This record gives sequence, C-alpha cells and structure tokens, in this order.
Amino acid sequence: MTTVKRNIPIAVPCTGEEEWLATKDVFLSGWLTQGPKVKEFEQKFADRHKAKHALATTSCTTALHLALAAMGVGPGDEVIVPAFTWVSTANSVLYCGAEVVFADVDPLTNNIEISQLKKLRTPRTKAIIPVHLFGLCADVDAIKDALPGVLILEDCACAAGAEYKGRPAGTLGDMGAFSLHPRKSVTTGEGGVLTTNNTTLNELADTLRNHGASVSEEQRHAGPRPYLLPDFNVMGFNYRMTDFQGAVGTVQLSKLDRFIDERSHWAAYYKRELASIPWLRTPETPRGWRHAWQAYVTFVDETKSPKPRNEIMEILQQKGIATRPGTHAVHALGFYSNKYNLKTSDFPGAWACDQQTLAIPLHNKMTEEDYAWVVNALKDIG
Repeated sequence: MTTVKRNIPIAVPCTGEEEWLATKDVFLSGWLTQGPKVKEFEQKFADRHKAKHALATTSCTTALHLALAAMGVGPGDEVIVPAFTWVSTANSVLYCGAEVVFADVDPLTNNIEISQLKKLRTPRTKAIIPVHLFGLCADVDAIKDALPGVLILEDCACAAGAEYKGRPAGTLGDMGAFSLHPRKSVTTGEGGVLTTNNTTLNELADTLRNHGASVSEEQRHAGPRPYLLPDFNVMGFNYRMTDFQGAVGTVQLSKLDRFIDERSHWAAYYKRELASIPWLRTPETPRGWRHAWQAYVTFVDETKSPKPRNEIMEILQQKGIATRPGTHAVHALGFYSNKYNLKTSDFPGAWACDQQTLAIPLHNKMTEEDYAWVVNALKDIG
C-alpha cells in the first residue's frame, strides 16, 4: 500500500488569476511606481479600517520607522516594546536613535503585560508600541490608562481586519503599522500600510515617505510645470509602494473578511478538536475582540507534555506538517542581549513564549483533510 505524505506549509498566500490580471493595467499605463493604484488601495484600506488616512509603504518595518519619525521620536527618547515580538518592532526604535525599553508579555495572550507599564515609564518615555500579536489586539484602553500622554504606535503587522471592542486595529492609538508580507492574511509580496486619524501626522509621514519632497511625484507630473523639482525641507526616506503592489493589494483587500471568516471557522475547529490534549493550550479571544487569526499559536506545557516542544515540531515535520515558534523573545537575541546586557530570565513571560509556543498551519489554502491531519498528528503524540 502506498502512503501519501502530506506537505502542509505553515502559511501560503491565497492569490490567483485575479491578482495577476490586476497588474495588467499597471504595465499598460507606463506608471509603475507609486501612483493611482496605490492611491486607490490606500483609500480602500482606510475605509475598511475606519481610519481617516492610510499610507502604503515598502514593509511594516518601514511603516513603523516612518510613524516613529513622524511622531518626533529621536535621540534621548525611550520607547516601550514587548519583549516577545518580531525583531523589527524593536529595530524601528533604534533606527530613530532612541532607546528600546522592553516590557514582558502575558503568556496567556502573547501580548504586552499591562501591570508593569507604569514602573517602566521615565521622563524620557516618548511612545509605546503595543503589538497585536498573531491577530489579537492588545488591551489598548488599559495601556492608555497606565501611560497617559504617551504616544501609541500600534504594531498591526498581524492584525489586518482585527477589532478591539468594536474598533478596528490601526485606529486605537495615534498611528498603526500593518504588514502585507506573504505570511499575513492579505499580501502584496513585501509591503506595509501606515494608518492614522491625525491629519498632521499623516501629512508629515507622507512627506517623509517620499524623500522629504515638498510635492509628490504624482502631483509634480500632473501639474503645470512638471520640469521643476520640488523643495526638500526635511530629510526623508524612499518608502513608497509600487503601483503593481497597489493593484494586487486592492484585490487582496476585497477578500480580507472572507479570509478571516474562513480562518475563524478553522480556529474554532482546532480549539474544539485539540481540547482533549492536556499539554497543549489553545488561544483564547476575549469577549468584544475580533481575532484576525494571522497565525494559530498554541502553547506547549512541558510539565505535562510527553516530549519537549522542539521534539514535537520535529515529529510533525516528519509527517509533513510545518510548524514554527510563535515568534522570538527579542531580548534574548544576540544583538539586544549584548546591547542592553539582558538575560533570558529578565522577561520570563517572553522567554516562556519563545521556548514553548507552537504555531500550527492555518491559512486559506488548507483543506478539511489538512486540518484533520494536523489534529490527528498532535493527538498521536500522546
């Protein structure tokens, strides 16, 4: 009898002919850089997330950097960052010449631990970057209560379409930064979006995104004197999205809610089917939150588990099931550990998440048989 080995990736972008065809008009137009397709995508992204403004960027990392720069974060400032997140959250602070102040996370939610925020505040605290990790919004109202007057930049890398108490991610603080990487629910390849309801911050970020030019290329070329170059009164960056990506992003965005609904259905399936495994904790969604389910991240209780987390990952790999740690404890990475003289034990919640989270496949190209295969493989471990 032939045994069919499955290959279930941790994530696969759900794209097809519609996205491919969307780029045709861009090719034919001759305008390949940031232009009308990006503008259309920005408007639709802003509308979907009930934000006044949205600016497309080259990545979530550059969106974070752009937001901090627009907020005036710089040398001498401190920015509070959760210790369990992707490294770019912290890197964006250093790009501005400011200092990272790590906060621990709650292993039950993977999000920033609110109870310690007041003691982390100093006269130099300029901003905080709460991360809506894996698609679950951080408790932003509690953060505002703990840190009144501190600027809030939401790291929404995983949170397109997520909601907090009926409000969309990206509108809960002063600015929000989204990712459009292929591991996210909607994608433009590389790409990001910066959202805000603050028109002043948006205008400055828009200028900084385009080298600091006083007039955008689109405005200049459409104007009466396109041969005159703009003035540059601030130092900016080249963080502009291409119209190819804008066209693809518009198509993907139209599918966002369907994608989240599908992921929510299978997240509920996982929770129900995995409930009998005593050593595996599945994620919870607080009442009033809408989880975007960028990833399905469980937690292995190694006091009850028959095997360590990494051995479980190897077993699943042999069965054709890709897994990952949720993300990493940034304070334990070589650069940050050395820079700030940190030990893994300094942030025990983040370190526990680093060592014991287990992301299992959840994406819009999986089949019912794929999900059953993952569940049965976990149950077989013991």
